[in-house]
Amino acid sequence: MKRVLLSMTTFAALAAAAPAAFGADMPIRRPAPEMVVKAPPPIFNWSGFYVGAHAGYGWGNSQFEAPAAGTGSFAADGFLAGALAGWNYQIGQTVFGIEADINWSDMNGSAACGAFTCETDVPWFGTVRGRLGYAADRFMPYVTGGLAYGKVEANVPTIGGTSETRLGWTAGVGAEWAFAPNMSWKTEYLYVDLGSFNCGGCGAPTPNVDFTSHIVRTGLNVRF
Repeated sequence: MKRVLLSMTTFAALAAAAPAAFGADMPIRRPAPEMVVKAPPPIFNWSGFYVGAHAGYGWGNSQFEAPAAGTGSFAADGFLAGALAGWNYQIGQTVFGIEADINWSDMNGSAACGAFTCETDVPWFGTVRGRLGYAADRFMPYVTGGLAYGKVEANVPTIGGTSETRLGWTAGVGAEWAFAPNMSWKTEYLYVDLGSFNCGGCGAPTPNVDFTSHIVRTGLNVRF
């Protein structure tokens, strides 16, 4: 009887020890490392106020209309430089904006008109325009248009001349590239029409003088 009890006790002890021994040989399961997902870089936003400076070239046409004295139509071109300020507001990929600029200009030209010489000079001009752009992250093409204004000087040497600050219109296209978080480079084309006026000091019969120009300019904007 003692032998039976001893055998049963020995068997129970071995049975209890077996799972522990088996478990010691099993590999330890460790929790899987958490996957780190990097957030995509933020999409550039064009909203906000900005100022800038630009330079470019303008070429166009001026015309003195005075049938009795002959009609002079001639090219008027020259360099320009200026400053601007604007504001953008972005909704999705659409960018709404307004921009104003002022430009120094040496656009001028002259030609024979009848027995005389007709001259036109535009020493300065500016624009106030709306802009509508499409934001492709840091690149934004846009269309623009609005009011143009500027001083137009008409002159007939040895006779006289007249100068007026004219109001007209402008329209164009452009593209802007943000190469830094608060800086962008812009290139644009504008058509500027400053209308016509009567040059009362140019002699009789008094001619009507008009001025239109194509403007190409490029410059740097700083955003705030």
